[in-house]
Order: sequence, then structure tokens, then C-alpha cells
Amino acid sequence: MNENLMINLSVIALFIPLIGFFFTVVLGKRIKSMYLFEILIISAVMIISALLAFFKLAYYTDAVFIAEFTWIKIQNLPVFGDFSFNLGVKLDNISVIMLFVVAAISTLVHYYSIAYMKGDKRYNRFFAYLGIFTFSMNGIVLTHNLLMMYIFWELVGLSSYLLIGFWYEKKSASDAAKKAFLVNRIGDMGMLAGILIVFFTFHTFTFDEIFGQVASGVLPFNSEFWLTMMGILLFCGAIGKSAQFPLHVWLPDAMEGPTPVSALIHAATMVAAGVYLTVRIFPIMTGDALLFVAVVGMLSAFIPATIALTQTDIKRVLAYSTVSQLGYMIMAIGVGSVVYGFFHLVTHAFFKAGLFLGSGSVIHGMHHEQEITQMGGLRKKMPVTYYTFLIFCLAISGVPFFSGFLSKDGILAATANFSIFTGHWLIPVAAFSVAILTAFYMFRLLILTFHGTPRNQHKYDHAHESPKFMIVPLVILALFSFFFIFSPNPISAENGWTLSSWLKVPNSVVPESARYSFLASAPADGSSGSLYTHEYVESSHHIHYYVLFGSLLLAGIGILFAYLFYQYRKLNADKLTGKITPLYTFSRNKWYFDELYQSTFVAGTMRLAGLLAWFDSTIVDGIVNLSASVTRIFSRISGAFDNYVVDGLVNLFATLSGMFGLILRRFQTGRVQVYLVFVLFSLIVLILTFA
Repeated sequence: MNENLMINLSVIALFIPLIGFFFTVVLGKRIKSMYLFEILIISAVMIISALLAFFKLAYYTDAVFIAEFTWIKIQNLPVFGDFSFNLGVKLDNISVIMLFVVAAISTLVHYYSIAYMKGDKRYNRFFAYLGIFTFSMNGIVLTHNLLMMYIFWELVGLSSYLLIGFWYEKKSASDAAKKAFLVNRIGDMGMLAGILIVFFTFHTFTFDEIFGQVASGVLPFNSEFWLTMMGILLFCGAIGKSAQFPLHVWLPDAMEGPTPVSALIHAATMVAAGVYLTVRIFPIMTGDALLFVAVVGMLSAFIPATIALTQTDIKRVLAYSTVSQLGYMIMAIGVGSVVYGFFHLVTHAFFKAGLFLGSGSVIHGMHHEQEITQMGGLRKKMPVTYYTFLIFCLAISGVPFFSGFLSKDGILAATANFSIFTGHWLIPVAAFSVAILTAFYMFRLLILTFHGTPRNQHKYDHAHESPKFMIVPLVILALFSFFFIFSPNPISAENGWTLSSWLKVPNSVVPESARYSFLASAPADGSSGSLYTHEYVESSHHIHYYVLFGSLLLAGIGILFAYLFYQYRKLNADKLTGKITPLYTFSRNKWYFDELYQSTFVAGTMRLAGLLAWFDSTIVDGIVNLSASVTRIFSRISGAFDNYVVDGLVNLFATLSGMFGLILRRFQTGRVQVYLVFVLFSLIVLILTFA
């Protein structure tokens, strides 16, 4: 396909949401029917963006298209000489697919929000924020360099802050927005440090130029250790943005924002940015850096899954599920299966967005009730919402014939193969455990929400199916949750059009010694191995079918126990809770991470701030006040000296001068005879004196 046409379409797709933002800001208050305006203008803008992305996806080849221009040019810099900051667009398999995912989800969320947000007093502002967020996310996806990515990275942080705190009159919403903003800044500072190391080492921000220099042997500070640290610091941005351990605490609180925001930001786009970044920098990640990535992903998958088991807020369950699934993606990249990590990002985007929009449909139908303990029996009242929600639950649980099975099966196989090569058995154990937990808590959520008898009769009586504007996106997302969208084979995506033509494994450019430095020994078969390369991913094929049946069995066990506990009541959840009260309380209170951070980092920061305030008011202000007092004393002494000594002497000389003037005036008679007598008298005195 024509390169210029592809680049031009990309630029148009990038700026169309920004145009929608300006339309909404400028014309929003001037149009009487903002509801009609959103239907005709904003939705049309987003649909055009999605169509452009789909057109590029359909006709894109494996070619890589890059276009750039000079943004800022600085001459005669010390060390660097002449330097140019470039902005540009890079189109490859990864960016084209990601652009389509962002555009598709954003369009459906815009369409859904037309009805969900109807009647809100800041209706036009909400769509303006959605537009600026989508523009920022597109910028992250399309950029060809780290600097431009970081600029749009921070724009995404700003727009997410505005959307999470959209209902800022609620203290919980404003607190959640501030928490998300501050926690993300921690990860972003690490990312910025990594970018600075990149700049001072390679004198460029462009991905391909960085990869080329690393391949030629250029390392930060000529050290493989610092190459590892550079990768880890860059990955810190992903830890913050994708809510990975230990910075995962902001995402559940972010559910205070409107439900469409949860679907757009916290399911498919913003939180996926960290995974996208990790995929982009994968070629320069050393083995030690990837092991760090894998461990972070493992913890981020397991811990939130255990927390989701006991939560009763429908959106909070989905929030912890999101963190867990993002951990799956990060873990997959860490064990070398970057293809399946990114593939799970794509499949997860659709069914998790559907789950959030489905929860929004339930909340809307139940008149803003979010506690699943107050629901029950809703499948009769909301049949479309129920059946689409069921499809999403089957997909995320990894049941065959659904998209989630295709991607999760590949990840589980990769973790198993990783343990065979390296001996790190804890990673696959966690991965398979999370598969059971995910199936259990998702069907627990489904059963308590839609099955059984109503637990709040009044709200049940007034419950109703959502309008078409909210139902249509659910149906479309449910369609994208089936296997045939990604592969004709319901149990494997390897030969499907998605993995075979859309996705390519980024080749490693890290020197082999750095790549494998964490390995204790060579592979058991004595081969040299090719860990974290396409060959390594391919080597997992021989255990694929074992993992396939294993993952299917685990998903079935999780679903079975959910039905035994909550549908058929063969097992009593309350009795089990009583027997494991400490564990239940531990999970219910989210492993006490918030309390831990509150008592350490937050309280420590507050105590430090109090100490600094005391130092400022007591020591600094004390020194300033002492200096002022000393200055006043010296001023008084100086004033007294000036008044009594200096002015006294001046006045004394003036008085004496006046007195001598009065005396001598008497001798000034004006008569010559008198003056002659004085002269003679003076001569006589002189003669007598010196005679």
C-alpha cells in the first residue's frame, strides 16, 4: 500500500479526536440540544477515526512506514554538538493493531456515553475530555520515539485525572483522581530517568536508532548492568500506567469515575499503554530486566485475583480483574512470549470493555446501585445485558470458542516452557492459579448479579433493560469476544490470521551475554537455546496440548465451584468464611496495601512535611527573626550615635563657629585707624615674643 497514504491516514486518525474536542469546547454551550450534537458530530468523528484505523488494519502489509520532522533544533550543545528533537509516526504491525483497538473501543464508549451521561450537568465537558484522552492515546501508539511518547504519556495522565475526577463534587471521586495522578507520577519519574539514560548514551530518542546502537555494542556507561537498569527504569512507566505491583492501588479507586471512563481508560486503552511500552522496548531488555518484568507481572496477576474474590462492588471486582489480567500480559512479555502478551492485550480490550459497559448497564438499570449483594435475578429484567455479560465472563475465564482462551492458553504455555528452561517454577504456578481464581470470581459476580432471587425487591421492581445506545456496544463487543474474529481454529490462534500476519515478535538486539546473564545453567537438553526469541516461543509447542487441557480443566474447576457456592448452594460460603476469617479479612481489606502505604509513605511524607514546616517556622524563621532583632538593635545604636555623637559634634562646631563669629564681628568696625592699631599691636606682641 502507498506509504504516503498510510502516513496521512495515521495523522488524520491522530488529530480527529482533537478536532472533536475543539468542536465540543467551542460549540457545546452554543447548541441547545447537546444530546443531538453528540449523536451527529462527536460520534461521527469517532466513527471516522475507527474506520480509518480499520482501513489501515485491513490493507496494511508487513512493511514499516516512518515519517518524521524536526521539531526543535539546537546548535553547539556541549558534548552533543548540533542536536535535533524530532517528532514522527511509525506504522508497523503493533501500532496498526493498537490504533484499531483504541479507535474501536473509544467509538463504542462515545456511543454508549450518549445515553449513559444524558442529563449530566457537564455533559459536553465529558465528551471533550474523552476526545483529548483519545488523541493522547493515539499519540502514544503512533510515535516513533521515546520523547514524543513521554509527552503524550503525560497528556494521558492529565486527561485520565480529569475523567476520574469528573464528578469532583464527590470527595471520593476527587480523592481517587488525585491518588491516580500522584501514584502514576512515581512510575513516570522512573521512566523519565530511563529516558535520560537513553539520551545521554545514544544521543537520540528514536526507537530504531536506539536498537541499532545497542546491536552494535553501545551500552549505557559501557555496562550490561546499566543496560538492565535502563530497561527497568523505562518499565517503571508501565508499572505506574498499567497499575502493576506495587503501584496497583490507584486503579480500583479510579472506579469513582463514570462507568464509560472505566471501560475506556481502565480496561482497554490507558492501562494498556504500559503493556504497549514494554512491547516497544522489548528488543533492548536484558534477561535480568525481563526476569524483573516477569516477577512484577506474576505478583500483579496473583495478588489482585485473590482480592477480587471477596469484593462486593461490581466495578471494584472488575477493577481488580483488570490489574490481574494486565499482570498476565506483563508476565507473558517477561517470560519471552511478547506475541501472546500483546495478543492478550487485544482480546482483553474487547471483553473487559464489555464487562465494564455491562456493569454500567446494570448500574443504570438498578438506579446507581453497585453492590452485588443488593442485586440478583436481573437476567429476566435485563436479558441482553445478561447474555452479553455471560459471553464476556466465558471469554475472560479462558473457555474454548472464546477469544480469551486463545490468548491465555498461549501465555500459560509460555510460562510452563519458561520454568522448564530456567527452573523458575513459581511463575507458572501463579499463572495457573490465577486461571482458577479468575473463572471463580467472574462467575461469582455473574451469579450474584443476574441469577437467583432479588435481594432488594424495591430496586428489582424498578430495574429495566438499558436503552439501545447502551445495548448496541455490548452486542458488538460480545461479537469480538468469540474466537472466529481472531482465528478460524477455536483452540489455537497460531495459524490464524491474527498471529500469522498481524503480529511479529520484536527481535532482540541485546548482546547474548547480557540477554542470558540470569540463567543458572544452560537448557537441560544441552542446546544453546535462544531464550526470548521467536525460536524460544516456538519451543513451547510440544507442551501446548498439555497446557490446553490443563487450562481448560482449571477454568472448569473455577466455574464449577462458583456454581456450587452461589447457584446451587451445595457449599456454604458463609461457613467457609467463618473458618478462614483471617484470610477473608485479609482479602476483603485488599491485603492492607492502602493502610500500609498510608502508615508508611503517606504518613511518613506528612511527618516529613510537618518536620520541614517546624524547621521552617522555628529554625529558619527564628534565624530570620533573630537577624531582624539584631538589625533593629544595631539600627537603634546607629541612630543614637548619629543623633548624639555625629549630630552633636556637628552642632558643637556650628555653635563654636557662631560664637567665634560673634566675637570676631566686634573687631570688624570698618575703620582704617582701628585696623592700623591692631596691626601695630600685633607687631609689638611678635617682637616681644621673639625678642
